Amino acid sequence: MKHPALILAVTVLAGCTATLATGDQGNADAAREAAMAKYDFGKPYIGGPLPGGADLVPPPPAAGSPMEQRDQQANETALALQGSARWALAARDADLTRGAIGRAFSCAAGLIISDETTPRLAHLLRRAGTDFAFSTSGVKELYQRPRPFMVNQQPSCTPQEEEALRGNGAYPSGHSAMGYGEGLVLASILPERAATLVARGRAFGDSRRVCNIHWLSDVEEGRVIATATFARMQTNADFRADVAAARAEIAELGEGAAKPQNCEAEAATLADG
Repeated sequence: MKHPALILAVTVLAGCTATLATGDQGNADAAREAAMAKYDFGKPYIGGPLPGGADLVPPPPAAGSPMEQRDQQANETALALQGSARWALAARDADLTRGAIGRAFSCAAGLIISDETTPRLAHLLRRAGTDFAFSTSGVKELYQRPRPFMVNQQPSCTPQEEEALRGNGAYPSGHSAMGYGEGLVLASILPERAATLVARGRAFGDSRRVCNIHWLSDVEEGRVIATATFARMQTNADFRADVAAARAEIAELGEGAAKPQNCEAEAATLADG
């Protein structure tokens, strides 16, 4: 089974499922392992789409409705940001390769999140991120909403992903669910920075609107799916154990934790976007 250079992990892993249906276990396993490594996904705590996701969020806005007009207006605002610092940050937020989530949240956390500096926290985010990323997949498959760049014929901030994204529904946004969910997880580890971390998770998802990859309602409903997924994770013993381990790690580091750089620039960029 061929995959478009593993451009989009969701597309790849969904393709693995199709391969399994044909009985080609070897190819499916190899593709899954390659995708998991490239996109920094770990073993999920729960796995799969959020049960009942289609009952949790409404259908995407109907053609000609006020909600669709709101989406289009937000898209026009996003297109005006092309080439700006916020556009460049949106492209960085699209990155799901090794260590990217830790880098995205380090400034909001006030410490460098990485396998080297905070291995237990990085492990937690890697596993939880997989759950959040795939939590929207059931609703996506139901609606198969076209993405903004397919409608307005304008570029996205990740043109190398566009071919794969055409076959992956826009509503709700998996990136938004992942960013918002990781913000919630981090807020539970660092409660004194909860507002900043959740705000960064919100901005991580909004980067998809800025990127011309998602509509505003895609991003908003991704947060709803993430919130329910986060609540569901609380019942998982492995998740609770990893949260406790990450809290202990951060407490042990204390003031000696490695600090991120250039956070003022990131804050200014987010304020402008």
